[in-house]
Amino acid sequence: MAQNTMQNEITSRSGVHYFFAGWRLIMLPGIKRYVLLPLLVNIALLGGTFWWLYRQLSLWIPQLMSYVPDWLHWLNYLLWPLCVLAVLLIFGYFFSTVANVIASPFSCLLAERLETHLTGHASPDSGLVDLMRDTPRILHREWVKLCYYLPRALILLALHFIPAIGQTLVPVLWFLFSVWMLAIQYCDYPFDNHKVPFPTMRAALRRYKVANMQFGALVSVFTLIPIVNLVILPVAVCGATAMWVDKYRAGYTVSGS
Repeated sequence: MAQNTMQNEITSRSGVHYFFAGWRLIMLPGIKRYVLLPLLVNIALLGGTFWWLYRQLSLWIPQLMSYVPDWLHWLNYLLWPLCVLAVLLIFGYFFSTVANVIASPFSCLLAERLETHLTGHASPDSGLVDLMRDTPRILHREWVKLCYYLPRALILLALHFIPAIGQTLVPVLWFLFSVWMLAIQYCDYPFDNHKVPFPTMRAALRRYKVANMQFGALVSVFTLIPIVNLVILPVAVCGATAMWVDKYRAGYTVSGS
């Protein structure tokens, strides 16, 4: 009975719980060394990107607002922040994706080491040679995620140029889509370490969609915060790995492995 109660408590944990757990997990002894490489990639790429992006907003937002019909100009004070949010989400997710692709082998290694720490069961493929051998598979998985993302992103991007809809509804749709994609991006590392197929992984995430959307929403919001966003990659990997251990691992690994 007590065991069932504990299991129910674990499976009911929210995405908020796992996001903030990620901040604690990156500081664990034996884990910090694996945080360093994805952290450096994120600092170099995402930090430079957002510095450049914030300088461009003053040029791009007026161009986006020019698509607003005259009869909606009285809503400019509401539409302006929505357009800013849309631009930040589009470019934030795009360059986060680039950083994630570059850092993906190191992120998979971080997820693997953290899972070993949390479960006490070492992975049979845990050395540098194994990481190099698995890198083509890891990069192919990033390509699969990109193929899932691009058609949906292009549809939303096209909707941006529809007057009124592009400046009101689309930013909300972008946010929801980005939230889901961020959940997929980071939760996929531990799934891929166990060679769970991508469609199977997406179906698994849907079982706890609210928790994953909460997790992705917090990652998305913190990605927009200067300085804080530089460390968000390893934090998200660690939080997603903790979610894997609690909610998914039992269904995809052999007991005791």
